[in-house]
Amino acid sequence: MRAAGAVRVFIDRGESSRVKDRPQWIACLDYLRSGDTLLVRRLDRITDSEKMAIETVNHLAERGVNIRSLTEPDIDTTTPMGRPLFGIVAVFAQLRVDTIRQNTMRGLEHARAQGRVGGRPNVMSPIRVAAAAQMRGEGKSLAHIAPVLGVGKSTVARALAKLDEETPERGSSM
Repeated sequence: MRAAGAVRVFIDRGESSRVKDRPQWIACLDYLRSGDTLLVRRLDRITDSEKMAIETVNHLAERGVNIRSLTEPDIDTTTPMGRPLFGIVAVFAQLRVDTIRQNTMRGLEHARAQGRVGGRPNVMSPIRVAAAAQMRGEGKSLAHIAPVLGVGKSTVARALAKLDEETPERGSSM
């Protein structure tokens, strides 16, 4: 960034561009003055949606601040073509995000229809659930049951709650 002419560099490490109130982003906005140019490595580092990108550019333009991207050379609001091109690029970036999201949802629906369910495998096998139910029936606490089965207390609690839903006549003795 400095080699590209940045006077000051702001970096939000581990922060999603979906979060508007990132500490370094707020500091950057406070630092920028009319006539400044915000230099970004990639536009998606400051915004994650078309709406947020356009709002950001408009907000900065109202303050007299331009935007220039290092990896997207056409995004340079200091040039006559840069600003309208920015809007077009933002629309296509949002289309890409929406398409990925839609394809992911379709893939998950298809997998569910095929009987495949994502996520971590359930560690509470029917044998463990039966053992947990038996120990609960003997008056043992979740704090006692969990280490015996080698799982967490919340895992045991969820499994027993599910068992109680499936067999309401059993109920909970705790």
